[in-house]
Amino acid sequence: MASETESKKHYVLVHGACHGAWCWYKLKPLLESIGHHVSVLDLAASGIHPAKIEDLHSLSDYSEPLMKMLAALPAADEKLVLVGHSYGGMNIALAADLFPHKIALTVFLAAFLPDTNHRPSYVIEQFQEKIASGAWLDTEICDRGSLKTQLFGPKFLSSRLYQLCSKEVVELAKALMRPSSFFVDNLSREENFSKEGFGSVPRVFITCNQDLVVPLEFQQWMIQNSGVNEVLEIKDADHMAMLSTPQELCDALLQLALKHA
Repeated sequence: MASETESKKHYVLVHGACHGAWCWYKLKPLLESIGHHVSVLDLAASGIHPAKIEDLHSLSDYSEPLMKMLAALPAADEKLVLVGHSYGGMNIALAADLFPHKIALTVFLAAFLPDTNHRPSYVIEQFQEKIASGAWLDTEICDRGSLKTQLFGPKFLSSRLYQLCSKEVVELAKALMRPSSFFVDNLSREENFSKEGFGSVPRVFITCNQDLVVPLEFQQWMIQNSGVNEVLEIKDADHMAMLSTPQELCDALLQLALKHA
């Protein structure tokens, strides 16, 4: 574990699809117990945010709570360590593109990692091509015109997403899931993330070697495709490392932030 005498940092934890700020409930107090400032938030139509998924049309709409938080931070404040889990990688990439001067480090936790050479939809499209449709099990997938949504089903949660988590955590997740979207149609029409924005902020990747949702091979492909400053692996972590291996994830974040932020 990184020394507790290191400078204190401000971590912003960004959840993945169908989740909310609640999924960080184990990790947040671990970081705070050694003096770090930790912010968690619900993205639009997530957690207890009042919007509904059908109200959203783009990644920008979905990311609005994060962008408002970053815009409100005084420029003189210490730069953030921005952590994105799963689809949250797209949110932190957008944040880094718009607010590179406010972010010291982006951390992609088993997360979608875009690049600056393709449309933002590219990494999602590659994932969808490589993952068999049957892998989603009982996930509810709905077409709402140009917006395709998904809601993870109980079997998918317990056997693939949360397979190494306790039964209590799985039951919590079942109760709190909300429909979400990958916004592929919108992202296919957006400009590439810029080298001056997203490309200028240091980024690191944390792999989870028991991930059954974003397989390790695909995580490694994203790393090669986009490029990162460092890769750390958490062994015996499923896709939800913040819930299955919170202490190991805490240690990894401290180590990476100490070196790169």
